[in-house]
Amino acid sequence: MRQTLTTLQVAQAFHDACLAELDALKPGNVHRFGEHAHMSVADFEISARVSAPAIAGSGLSVGRRIRRAVEATKAAVGQNTNLGIILLGSPLAEAALQDATGGLSERLAHGLARLSVEDARDAYAAIRAAGPGGLGEAPQHDVASEPNVTLIEAMRAAEGYDRIAWNYTHHYADIFDLGLPRLEAAMDRWQSLPFATSFVYLGFLGTIPDTLIERKFGNPQAAKVMQEARWLEARLGESSSPQALVPLLTAFDHSLKSRGLNPGTSADLTVATLFAASLQALEQRR
Repeated sequence: MRQTLTTLQVAQAFHDACLAELDALKPGNVHRFGEHAHMSVADFEISARVSAPAIAGSGLSVGRRIRRAVEATKAAVGQNTNLGIILLGSPLAEAALQDATGGLSERLAHGLARLSVEDARDAYAAIRAAGPGGLGEAPQHDVASEPNVTLIEAMRAAEGYDRIAWNYTHHYADIFDLGLPRLEAAMDRWQSLPFATSFVYLGFLGTIPDTLIERKFGNPQAAKVMQEARWLEARLGESSSPQALVPLLTAFDHSLKSRGLNPGTSADLTVATLFAASLQALEQRR
């Protein structure tokens, strides 16, 4: 049986993934090269610091990790900066802390299958507290009410309009099949985590309609942003000197922000990729 990671290691990995994402130029999102109208880099740094211990807490269920991390964030910064990151990060943390055999993805799948009604209640309470933009009302298992289904069943009802929910029901396929291979290839090519992170982010944005944009502005707008990102991702992927693409990345950043478009789901998936990569690297060293 493998030796599990410690809570301190998992908390540090989560914290570092959040900060690494801020170091990358991610068009339309919050980063060190361009903040958002209502959120600052400092808000995200504080959020990472206060939510990491809850994400990695010893003996906690996934739902309780989500709820405590969101409560800590709301108390510290007063707004929703990281709900999606927490929703994606909590099952990964639980998998990393499991005293079980198998790789991270296998343990994650087992953990998702065990999610309970109590996990759903804690997660719903966290979502209500965070108050994410563009949520609206759901036809089934709306977060405004108390759930009577497991968290995975609730995610299954939401997977058609929320990519985080889709990843719960598809064992984080976006992370393991898209994000991690792109991160590894970009690191091999450039040896630069910030540019590799930008490449992963554009990979998500250019491949999957961002569901935050989709919920707030509609399918046509999400599809248009996806096409714009795909072109830029191809240019970046072909470049041996990603620094030369900074003007194009910056121009796309300004364009999205001038239109009020924040690809928040793509950013959440990017953090989850960085977190998963760090956890796998830690496990390989043990």
